[in-house]
Amino acid sequence: MTMNADEYSERQIDLNGWPVNISSYRVGSVWHSKADNASPGASMSRATGRTREEAEEKVVRRATQMLSRTKRREF
Repeated sequence: MTMNADEYSERQIDLNGWPVNISSYRVGSVWHSKADNASPGASMSRATGRTREEAEEKVVRRATQMLSRTKRREF
């Protein structure tokens, strides 16, 4: 049995000054989403939902929590 990803979407947003890539796609009736640090591309969170909006909201919420604990260094 092969499952194909449909309706793939990728966009970049700013979360508290950090660039974050949000990607999402549908497999069957379930939406999958991932948030990663735009540079270097480290995955921060993954989530599923009944809609694209629900899955993306979950990963943005988790990524925001993670980035709020990250300290920035001024050079």
